[in-house]
Amino acid sequence: MALLYPKKNIALHNTFILLFDYAKLITNITSLQYNHMRLENKTAIVTGAAQGIGKGIALKLAQEGADVVIWDIQTEKAEKSAQEIAQSTGRKIIAMPNVNITKLASVQEAVQKVIEMFGKIDILVNNAGIVRDASFLKMTEEQWQSVIDVNLTGVFNCSKAVAPFMSQAMYGKIINISSVVGIYGNFGQTNYVAAKAGVSGMTMVWGRELGKYNINVNAVAPGAIDTEMLATVPAPIREQMIQKIPVRRLGKPEDIANIVAFLASDEASFITGQTFVVDGGAYLGG
Repeated sequence: MALLYPKKNIALHNTFILLFDYAKLITNITSLQYNHMRLENKTAIVTGAAQGIGKGIALKLAQEGADVVIWDIQTEKAEKSAQEIAQSTGRKIIAMPNVNITKLASVQEAVQKVIEMFGKIDILVNNAGIVRDASFLKMTEEQWQSVIDVNLTGVFNCSKAVAPFMSQAMYGKIINISSVVGIYGNFGQTNYVAAKAGVSGMTMVWGRELGKYNINVNAVAPGAIDTEMLATVPAPIREQMIQKIPVRRLGKPEDIANIVAFLASDEASFITGQTFVVDGGAYLGG
């Protein structure tokens, strides 16, 4: 056949070479896309990152190239999470478990340590939060105040301590984790709803005030996310929750982590003062 159709064989050979070169080009482009890290050489603080959504966020930021400092009162879990994330990403992950975010002085001391270690803070994710549920008529002052102290004052304290360094550097990303219940309310959560609504409110104010310093401030409002906390909910109730979600599943920590990573990147440099609902469409009605 080679002797009878030499020109066709040459053409076929050249076609194979072109196809092979094209395949290599596509492979290289794909490789570049996957190797591009949006947060390379950035330094991030993530509060409440020992488990659940916070851990998912810390992992995603590290996968995108950031060094991450984990603030969480759960010492053993925080240190374990830091080790796991460091091993899987090769980034520098530090656990700082003794930060009391309800006290500004404690937060300022911790921020100074981060500055001494890394020289800067590019990203702050205010994720730490607690619940102390009770109906309004039964809610105690302690239940009210403890949630406000952590979920609202804690966000204020962390942002207040970090913002001066960001403004001096003329760069920063603050991402606050709010909640959909801060938008439409929830039975038995007067304290939690008030705090989360307040977080979204502060996000709008800070977006206005800090924009001139090239600091973007946004919030993410998760819906029902499948974490350790939600795992304690009885199966029948979980199923009822799923049926009210248009996409017919619970959210995953990575669903929140993905949008946080975007908001922490320069791809979101023209977005500020916004709250993004991530709930599988539940707010629309199932």
